[in-house]
Amino acid sequence: MKDIIQRFGAAMFVPVLLFPAAGILLGLSVVLLNTSIFPFATPESTWFKVASILLKASLAIFANMSLVFALGLPIALAKMASGRAVLATLVAYLTFNYVIGGILEFWGTDLGIKYVAGETGLTTIGGVLTLDTNLVGAILIASVSVWAHNRFFNKVLPTWASVFTGTPLVVIVLFPIVVLLGIIATLTWPTIQQGIGNLQNFLVGSGVVGVWVFTFLERILIPTGLHHFIYGPVFFGPVAVDGGTVAFWIQNIQNFAANPTLLSEQFPQGGLMLTGMGKVFGTTGIAFALYKTSKPENKKMVAGLLIGATLTAILTGITEPIEFTFLFIAPYLFLIHALLSATMATVAFSLGVSGNFQTGLIDFIFQNWLPLGPNHYGTYLIQIGVGLSFTLIYYLVFKTLITKFNILTPGRGETQAKLYTKKEYEEAKNPDAKGNNHAIKTKQTNEYESQARAYLAGLGGKQNIELLTNCATRLRVKVKDLSVVESNEYFQAHGAVNVVRAGQNLQIIIGLTVPQVRVAVDEVMKAE
Repeated sequence: MKDIIQRFGAAMFVPVLLFPAAGILLGLSVVLLNTSIFPFATPESTWFKVASILLKASLAIFANMSLVFALGLPIALAKMASGRAVLATLVAYLTFNYVIGGILEFWGTDLGIKYVAGETGLTTIGGVLTLDTNLVGAILIASVSVWAHNRFFNKVLPTWASVFTGTPLVVIVLFPIVVLLGIIATLTWPTIQQGIGNLQNFLVGSGVVGVWVFTFLERILIPTGLHHFIYGPVFFGPVAVDGGTVAFWIQNIQNFAANPTLLSEQFPQGGLMLTGMGKVFGTTGIAFALYKTSKPENKKMVAGLLIGATLTAILTGITEPIEFTFLFIAPYLFLIHALLSATMATVAFSLGVSGNFQTGLIDFIFQNWLPLGPNHYGTYLIQIGVGLSFTLIYYLVFKTLITKFNILTPGRGETQAKLYTKKEYEEAKNPDAKGNNHAIKTKQTNEYESQARAYLAGLGGKQNIELLTNCATRLRVKVKDLSVVESNEYFQAHGAVNVVRAGQNLQIIIGLTVPQVRVAVDEVMKAE
């Protein structure tokens, strides 16, 4: 079960990685429409019309988030021909919603559901008015579709029926299943939706306590890979607000920008998206502490490996390269990191801060500070003040503990747990140099392929891999025989930050290039 949960968590990143670019465009569009900055941005002006078109374009992904997730998940979950799995899922998802829409049209009144566009709990998908099952419906249909695809796509049919081989067979198998799911959803979803509404009220009513607990859980579960199932239903699902906090913020950002009322009062659910403060301000303090406590002769090396990782954390919110640097050496430092991150978010929220702050500085600027600055600059100054204060707290706490307990962070010991530089990777990227018995001796055409071949060799070859997927920074692998898998040092020598092991499941922490490495591994496996 844990494997399935982690696999879904990793698959979530396929659609999620689309959001930052759309968010930047949206933030710029809102700024361009601000008459305080551009007085000529009047409704009748060409400027206004062009900026409004950009605004609508940036909302396309957020307004169709359930469809984006339904089509994005099969890319990561399908074991073969993922493009065809996406096509089958599209047909299944549309069928699911058309079944619900048809039932509502003819029996909606009998079921106590108002069949009226704009009514709470309803939405339009594929041109039909249907129940707003949100991310839940998308994940359900994507899951069933991928199961059918993986099971029936390669099934051999008699010659006379060969025209139905592949995707047509998958769609045929899915049809009765999806129709049944549509009927069940129509009968049960209103009750589920009511329960979700009660949960939303609870989260809003829990105030600062809810913010602290949520932020702590989101951080502390990162080593397990299960944190996706803490933030996913809140950020992109209906747990905190219909449509997810990210989409709700984006779709109402103009209203928030125009209203001078405290953001925490306008959108209290946004307190759950302050997780990015620990990523931006917290990891900065940690990096300073790691640098300060390193030996004088190693400071240059430590600075070199920390600057890139810290900038990645600050700008994008991808913190694992820094967090896993100390996680393996002193796990209790990670607990302290989670405690401080939760406390920082709670303090900021109690002082009025709310918004889409769940990633890094890029989203901070383009989805918050720029578009809302004119009316909320005071709140943002407070946020920055709180963040910098906690940067200092992080620095002092980590520096004190590292020194007091002589924790061998990078640059402190003879054998150093460290991030490897690109130069070091280039020097060690030949798998045969380590004497690996499973090395694949083929011509290396590019860096990603070279890295992929090294990882595949270190995992014992294609025949030893039972499951392969990835999230934003990790290659997730389930192997058949753990005894033939190389050591963590082997993978570090080929560019990995580190490796998390849990039985036959491995998470090779690579960084932001993991999607390219995953594709390269798939290509090498196909070639073999």
